Amino acid sequence: MGRFGWTVVHGGKAPPPGGVVGPDERLSWPRTIGLGGQHVVAMFGATFVFPVIMGLNPNVAILMSGIATALFLLVVKGQVPSYLGTSASFVGGVAAIRAQGGDSSDVTGAILVAGLVLAAVGVVVHYVGAGVVNRVLPPAVTGAVVMLIGFNLAPVAAEVYWPQDQWTALATMVFVIGAAVLLPGFWGRIGVLLGLVFGYLFSLLLDVTTGPVTSPDGTGAVSTRPRVDLSGVAEADWVGLPPATGIGPDGAEVVGFHLPTFSLVFALLVLPSVIALVAENAGHVKAVEQMTRTDLDPYLGRALAGDGLGTALAGAVGGSPTTTYAENIGVMAATRVYSTAAYWVAAGVAVLLGFCPKFGALIVAVPGGVLGGLTVVLYGMVGLLGAKIWVTNRVDLGNPVNLVPLAAGLIIGIGNVTLEFGESFELSGIALGTIVAVVGYHAVRLAAPAHLQPEPAELQER
Repeated sequence: MGRFGWTVVHGGKAPPPGGVVGPDERLSWPRTIGLGGQHVVAMFGATFVFPVIMGLNPNVAILMSGIATALFLLVVKGQVPSYLGTSASFVGGVAAIRAQGGDSSDVTGAILVAGLVLAAVGVVVHYVGAGVVNRVLPPAVTGAVVMLIGFNLAPVAAEVYWPQDQWTALATMVFVIGAAVLLPGFWGRIGVLLGLVFGYLFSLLLDVTTGPVTSPDGTGAVSTRPRVDLSGVAEADWVGLPPATGIGPDGAEVVGFHLPTFSLVFALLVLPSVIALVAENAGHVKAVEQMTRTDLDPYLGRALAGDGLGTALAGAVGGSPTTTYAENIGVMAATRVYSTAAYWVAAGVAVLLGFCPKFGALIVAVPGGVLGGLTVVLYGMVGLLGAKIWVTNRVDLGNPVNLVPLAAGLIIGIGNVTLEFGESFELSGIALGTIVAVVGYHAVRLAAPAHLQPEPAELQER
C-alpha cells in the first residue's frame, strides 16, 4: 500500500513458520511498537558510542538519526526497511580533522559535504543503474577502503582510550567478545550495548572497591580521578535541547547544535567514507532483497540518496553521519518482520530520546576505559568487514592487479603516510590510501594483459 498504509497480515500476530511480513505489511500496533523498540535497542550501542568517539553530541546524534531514518523511508518509498544509525566509517577521517586542528564545526562541515556527495552518487545510480556501483567500486576496491578505514583507527584505541583504565578496558573487551559469541539471538546482536552497560557497572565497582584511578586522561595528562563522574548527569534536565557544550572522554569538546564550517582539506579527509557508505548501503539492500525475495535494485539509488540526504541534514545542525545498520538486519532476520511501520516507530522513539539531555549526559560520561574495550572490538570489526567483502565476492588476491595497488593503499591508510603539496596542502592516511587504492586499481587493470584481468566473479553485481 502507500507510504503510510500497511496491510495487517497473519491476523496481526507473529508470522508462522516460513511466513514473513513485508515492507508494506504490519502486525498489530502493540507488536509493531514492540518491534520498533527492538530496533532502537539494536542500534543503540554504536549510534551513541561513535558520536562520543568523534567528539559530537550524542543527543543530537540520536535525534538526527531518527529524523534521517524518517527521511530515508520517504525517499525509498517505504520499500527498503532500514534504520540510519551513526556511521563508524567517518571516525578515522574525523580523528584526522581534529589532529590537524579542526573543531566540531569543521567536522560537521566535512560530514555535510560527504552527505551531499553520497546523495549525488545516489541520483546517478538511480538513473544509470545499480551496475555502475560495481564497475566504479568493485569489491576488491571497496574491501580495501573499508579495511583501511577501520585499521587506521588502531592508534586511537591504543593511545587515547585504553591507557585511561587498562583493566576496565580489558574486562569490557572480554565481555563484548563473550556476549557476541555466547549469548543467543537478539542478545548477541546487542553485545556492544551490553558491553557499555557492563563497563559502566564494572567501573563503578572499581571506584568503590579500589578507589580512584591514576592514569592519562583523554588529553594525555596523568591525573588521579574517579572512573565514573556523574555530576553532569545530575545537573542535566530530563527534557530539553541538547546542552550547548561539554567535554568527552577523549578530552575533546562536545558541542550541541551548531552550524558547520567548510574546508576543502577537511572534506577530502572524510570523502573516502562515502565509498564505505556505498558498500554498506548496497550490502543492506542486497541482504533485504534476499530475505524478502524481491528485486530491490531499482531502489539502490534511492537508498544511497536517502542516506546521503540524512547525513547532510545531520551535518547541517551538528549531528553525526548516518548509515544503514547491520544490527537491524539481524533483528529482521530473527523476526522475519520487514515492516517499515516498525522503523517509523523506532525513528519516533529516537527523536524523543534526543530531547532528553540527562540521557545524553549519561552517554558522554562513559569512562574512557570502557571505550577502550569497545573500540578495540569495533574498530577491528570495521576493518574486517573489508575482508568480508573480499571473501564474499571471491576476490583473487593472488592476482597482482588486485594485490599490488590495494596493498600500497592499505599501508598508506593504516600507517598514516603523508604526501605534502607545498606548505598549505597535504594528503595523508585514509584519504591518500583511498586514492591510491581506487586510482591504482583502475590504472593497473586498464594496463594489465588479458590473462591478469579479474575474473567475472570479482566483478559481479552485489
